[in-house]
Amino acid sequence: MKQLLAWKQKIWLQLAVIYTRYLLGGTFVFASLIKLKGHRFTMIPGAGSPFHSPEHLFETLYQSGLYWQFLGLMQFVAGLLLLTQRYALLGALLFLPIMANIYVITLSYEFGYTSVITGTMLLATVGLLVWDWNRLRIVVNQPVVGLPASAFFERKLWEVVGLVLFLYTAGYRALTDQYNLLLWLGVCVVVGLIGLLTSWVLHRRLKGTS
Repeated sequence: MKQLLAWKQKIWLQLAVIYTRYLLGGTFVFASLIKLKGHRFTMIPGAGSPFHSPEHLFETLYQSGLYWQFLGLMQFVAGLLLLTQRYALLGALLFLPIMANIYVITLSYEFGYTSVITGTMLLATVGLLVWDWNRLRIVVNQPVVGLPASAFFERKLWEVVGLVLFLYTAGYRALTDQYNLLLWLGVCVVVGLIGLLTSWVLHRRLKGTS
């Protein structure tokens, strides 16, 4: 535990956690809106499509109606919580069972290399929970371990960046069905870089005045 607390003081690892939350949260918000709007995730399978195919799976889920939108809602909430940074631990706890389910689905059906992506996202989620293990210890009857606040990690800037990413992603997906993935990703990267540059300038100024 002492080693974990020591690692949590490293700025590069703090940045990795912050931007992993942004990446996972933004991905879920982006994917959830089409379900909340009641639209299909893929095209209707053709007559020649094998029954054991991703298209048939998504079409079955879509035809369920309420369940399809419920899946979207849970993805939306988990993604939003991660993007807030403040409530990221709750978001990671909600994210884990959803992501595990998605990963098993990609293994069970013919998704090709998609299982590699979903598997990486699942491991990243586990990593976020390991990061907060000093707070999660209570679930196994271990005392919560306190940690000195990190001015860099706790900076309100990260919450603002997360809010901007959420508003842009949710707004973009809510207003259009024909999306441009590269456009969305590019704007998110620019927002993330602006946040990173701003945080680094503030960090250097604080070090210079201390």
